[in-house]
Amino acid sequence: MKKTLIFVMAAILAIGCGSNKGSNNAEDLGAEEEFDAYRDSTIYGFCTDKSTANILQLVTDAGDTLNINVANARENGDIKGGYNKGDEMAVVANADSTIALLVVNKSALLGNWIMPNPIDGSSETGISIRRGGSVESIDQNAIIYKSWRIYNGKLQITATREDGVDVDENFVYTIKRITPDSLVIQDAEETFEYSRQQEVVEEELGIELDNGDDDFMM
Repeated sequence: MKKTLIFVMAAILAIGCGSNKGSNNAEDLGAEEEFDAYRDSTIYGFCTDKSTANILQLVTDAGDTLNINVANARENGDIKGGYNKGDEMAVVANADSTIALLVVNKSALLGNWIMPNPIDGSSETGISIRRGGSVESIDQNAIIYKSWRIYNGKLQITATREDGVDVDENFVYTIKRITPDSLVIQDAEETFEYSRQQEVVEEELGIELDNGDDDFMM
């Protein structure tokens, strides 16, 4: 009787351990999937003069040369800012990096972007996006911008609020449109429509204003 009881207890413990092991594996898999969701899948590089209306030739930051078909992205309105020789690009592509799902012209993002102050509309407020990931606020005293980047095809801005608590926040925006004169971005709650301060663009940032249309321009 005593041996039978020991055997039954051992079997229960073995089943229990097996269940726990399966649970741990599921948790590990879930954690890995969650990590993948935050992994940046964007390809970064520069547009070459071999690009055409439907093929974006990109020299990547890793030194590779890719010929990426952008026909579907263009048809779906997912080429944000067009592209020209020398433009710094960010591309979300399929698994073998041959077909673009989303194209963002990082060079077209550079500049001072303003809109009417949402509080009273009596003044203009905005954001200055600069090369190298630096960013500054324009007449916004409540927030201090620190850096920007394209991450998984979205515009991510790191900032801290002027409230005495030095904690960085990441604000993530879907880019709806980039033209030479306008930038439209959207978060989970609002859409922000900016106009470019054109008089400072070429002088301070060296941007050609005809270099950011949604249509391919060579």
